Amino acid sequence: MDKRIYLLAIISFVVGMVELIIGGLLDLVAADLGVSLGQAGLLITVFSLSFAIAAPILLTITVKMERSRLMMISLAVFLAGNIVAVFSPLYSVLLFGRILAAASGSLLIALCMTMASYIVSEEYRARAIGIVFMGISASLVLGVPIGLMLGNALGWRAPFVMISALTVLSMAGVYFFMGKVAPKPAVPIGIQLKTLKSRKIALTQITSFLLMTGHLTFYAYLTPFLKMKMGLDGNWVSIVYLIFGIAAVIGGGLGGLLADRFGAKPVILTLVAMFGITIFTLPFAAFSLPVFLIIVVIWSMLSWAITPAIHSYLIEVSPETSDIQQTLNNSAVHMGMAFGSMIGGIMIETTSVEYNAAAGSIFIIMALGTAALSMAKKGRRGALTE
Repeated sequence: MDKRIYLLAIISFVVGMVELIIGGLLDLVAADLGVSLGQAGLLITVFSLSFAIAAPILLTITVKMERSRLMMISLAVFLAGNIVAVFSPLYSVLLFGRILAAASGSLLIALCMTMASYIVSEEYRARAIGIVFMGISASLVLGVPIGLMLGNALGWRAPFVMISALTVLSMAGVYFFMGKVAPKPAVPIGIQLKTLKSRKIALTQITSFLLMTGHLTFYAYLTPFLKMKMGLDGNWVSIVYLIFGIAAVIGGGLGGLLADRFGAKPVILTLVAMFGITIFTLPFAAFSLPVFLIIVVIWSMLSWAITPAIHSYLIEVSPETSDIQQTLNNSAVHMGMAFGSMIGGIMIETTSVEYNAAAGSIFIIMALGTAALSMAKKGRRGALTE
């Protein structure tokens, strides 16, 4: 298989770190820049919103550009966004840096996925995409905990210094090893949105949005919960995130196996129901660290196990537009991340962080409803409603 796939996986690893790491550093950022935890949480909201909106727009605008050159430009902007974060004296400047990193990062992930699919022969295509996904998974398992340890030891800016250095190395890799990659025609945004006329598809995308909203309502503020309600120090917080990351990767693989074995529909409904119950019970398990960690493992596995089943269901519902649905689903997920972190910020400002889990579980219940409605609908398989 083409060795350039591993370079794409490294780039996805670096981008994944930037997206996920800020949640574990919220209290440090808030204290240093003199803002509340809720305001610090907006750094996640704005990043996810920018990520969701930018990818389809930037892909359309740059459709004719040679892919390696586009990746170098995107990496340069991504580097600029992280350097802004390192030196930001004000919250507003850091917010601007996050927007730069999100917009360029969304394009980089999209490029990694599309380039992986057509720089290898067809028999290696699924494996190549899987390797790129492993880069994102590795950022959760290794990158985020390492970044948190750096942040706790050297300040919240330190992880962004590390990410900037890794970005420079990625740029060198693309320059010396990627070579020219010709672009392929992109599907216009209008055609992509037209697929949402299918109620099955629209309800499934809404399900993803609601799931991530519920998840991020609590996950985005996991660090304040661990420190304020459980009294854990920075090292223990990093350990919790490491456990979460390992369980998430296992859950992603398990979710795919379950969907293949039992079918996407029953797996989605079962896992979503379990997901909602697990999030709701998290604060009640805080009395004991071992019990809490067991619930965290279940929560983490479920959070990633649902995604492969949803992707399988989208392919089942509309195989002829499956590529488009993956792009739209990615946007729906990041919109949910933005909305969830915003809701969580409001909760932590007006009530207490311990209620974020209950608020999140409400959105999960709503997701269970939209998933059930999608599966109950009858119509031509894969057809779009005109």
